[in-house]
Amino acid sequence: MYPIRVLHILNAMNRGGAESMVMNLYRAVDRSIIQFDFIVHSEKKGEFNDEIEQLGGKIYVCPKFKGHNIFQYKLWWETFFREHKEYRILHSHIRSCASLYIPVAKKHGLKTIIHSHSTSNGKGFKSLAKKILQYPLRYQADYLVACSKEAGEWLFGKAYLRRGKYMIIPNAVDVKKFSLNENVRNDYRKQLGVEGKIVFGNVGRFHESKNHMFLLDVFSEIHRRNGNTVLMLVGDGYLRSVIENRIHQLGLDNSVILTGTRSDVPNLMQAMDVFLFPSLWEGLPVTLVEAQAAGLPCLVSDRITTDADISNLIHRLSIDDVSKWADLALSPLVRHDVSKEIKASGFDIKDSAKSLTTFYQKIYEGNENGEVYHKVR
Repeated sequence: MYPIRVLHILNAMNRGGAESMVMNLYRAVDRSIIQFDFIVHSEKKGEFNDEIEQLGGKIYVCPKFKGHNIFQYKLWWETFFREHKEYRILHSHIRSCASLYIPVAKKHGLKTIIHSHSTSNGKGFKSLAKKILQYPLRYQADYLVACSKEAGEWLFGKAYLRRGKYMIIPNAVDVKKFSLNENVRNDYRKQLGVEGKIVFGNVGRFHESKNHMFLLDVFSEIHRRNGNTVLMLVGDGYLRSVIENRIHQLGLDNSVILTGTRSDVPNLMQAMDVFLFPSLWEGLPVTLVEAQAAGLPCLVSDRITTDADISNLIHRLSIDDVSKWADLALSPLVRHDVSKEIKASGFDIKDSAKSLTTFYQKIYEGNENGEVYHKVR
């Protein structure tokens, strides 16, 4: 019977928000009871692949859904479930094409979970296509899960959540890993060449949702007022060249550090002084929880769910006034430990892992009941 192997579905196991959240849980669960396996939609090796295999997980690659290959895509899933009878639970973290494989999984006897990690599909034709494809999920999946209230309402709708089996799984983190460590801080600031500087930071993929253009405008104003400042951008993505060009236009080439995608985010956060997070939309950003765990004052877009306001380190601002962001960024902001608040709010990874284990066990054993769900009132 044990371990129960749960099949997680994602696009690729790189360092994105949903992927990092899944990996945080994977590291924390008792793998003698629950084991994670993965189906991804990219043949390119993911940044977490080696770690997954070291932890005992399996990775399968399915073809990417392109619209015109719907028959081949569904056939791949039919073949997979026919050949892999060991799976009883499917946990999907992608939305649009999930409406194609969830019915197939259910036909083969799997219990299915759809997990909402966002509050927007962006703009344009692709956004509309995703919206149409993801609408049936609230009816198809056996269990509805979200990282925040807003993420759940956006994907599943308020009315349906009152009827369906629904729960919120916070984007929890390993609090100890991010706790302030002066030795690490001093070492990393020396490595990065930012000793004596005020370091503003952001962690996130280079995507329109993260609002990097506004972020750069804010830092440009900060740097104009105080030249002893540096901006550290941790991440990468398809907008990198656009961001690099904007940095050059603003004359910030020597004041912005692009670290690329990194595995040492906890240590990089030690080197920061203030966290800037002006995203246009999010589900519940893991990096914002991590920044609070690191004790960083956080200047945050008011478009992000208030579920992320775990501590008094959060300062909310609208994204229509660069000057107000610069004013607050350069005001006396105190870094301090809020680990107790994070744990009390349910964002400690150990507690989340235990709750998720119970959830999976009840599904697997067929003993689920209302107690494992968070009902919307």
